[in-house]
Amino acid sequence: MGEEHRKIAVGLLFGGRSAEHDVSRASAANVLRALNTERYEVFLIGIARDGHWLACDAGNGAGTGAAALTIPDEAQRIALVPGGGGSLMLFDDGSTGRETRVDVVFPVLHGPNGEDGTVQGALELAGVPFVGSGVTGSAIGMDKDVAKRLMRDAGIPGVPFVTSTTAAPIDYAAATARLATHDVFVKPANMGSSVGVSRARSEQEFAKACELAFRYDQKILIEKAVDGAREIECSVLEMADGHIRASGLGEIVPASKHGFYSYQAKYIDADGAALRIPAELPPGQAQRVRELAVETFRLLGCEGMARVDFFVKGEEVFVNEVNTLPGFTQISMYPKLWEASGLSQADLMDALIAHAFARHSRRSALSFER
Repeated sequence: MGEEHRKIAVGLLFGGRSAEHDVSRASAANVLRALNTERYEVFLIGIARDGHWLACDAGNGAGTGAAALTIPDEAQRIALVPGGGGSLMLFDDGSTGRETRVDVVFPVLHGPNGEDGTVQGALELAGVPFVGSGVTGSAIGMDKDVAKRLMRDAGIPGVPFVTSTTAAPIDYAAATARLATHDVFVKPANMGSSVGVSRARSEQEFAKACELAFRYDQKILIEKAVDGAREIECSVLEMADGHIRASGLGEIVPASKHGFYSYQAKYIDADGAALRIPAELPPGQAQRVRELAVETFRLLGCEGMARVDFFVKGEEVFVNEVNTLPGFTQISMYPKLWEASGLSQADLMDALIAHAFARHSRRSALSFER
């Protein structure tokens, strides 16, 4: 086979050290299934809960049918070579290494130590093309406090919030006074999948909610509850030429027994929520949501892809948060919205990888000399 027909070697990076480790393994299984085997050769790289990078091709059944990819304890350790342009070193016994190489890395990591710019920084130092936002967009999108401050300063509508830290905690009386409500949501600033999120309507509930959120982060957000708001989501995709597209809209309707779209409702309870695609909104309001999604994507320095989540109540629209590495599980909105908009998952994978190569080429052309 000639060089022009060589398959593109994709390093699929999944797992991670965050509380969203299992969600990442499920997302990666679906990404693996969506990648065209005639076009791509996939090299599975699992990040164990202790942070070790492991070669995980064995035991995953080529991703056909598995609900989640596995990370075997006995797998070979692997290291990304700084400046290696995609070079990876495999270690059989902890000392003897052999080299392999990937052309592009597809991170399917959720939460801290994966979605927050840390891994993206390592990939940039390695000089390898990779899917999704770079260091800045990833870090901003992960830190809800920073993202919401930037959106507020830019005039993008958002839900009122206050920030509390372990060094300077805020009590219930102070928080509710500033937010002018006794009904609040408490969440870690740097976490996703609704991990550590609770609703509080009393001082006792607030104390428990803060204790839970502080288990996952040293900084937490206290947000005003928008009672009766609808949860609307929009997928954003940046093409290889830099053009930014917004998908049609979807709505998440949590089951009444959960109260909000919690981790339990998302991933544990099969009847935890209903997904409505397309979301039923007046045409003018739907267009406004899509425009805000693209505006937010640009403002926060996102690249490649993101899912932008909204609260809609009557004519009011609030940007809730941005996910720069959205879920790709069987129930995840990001790929479903693109499918409903006419872009198959296989074509979506092609677009994301094409963007990774194009961005890398543009960055490589920049001068770093005086």
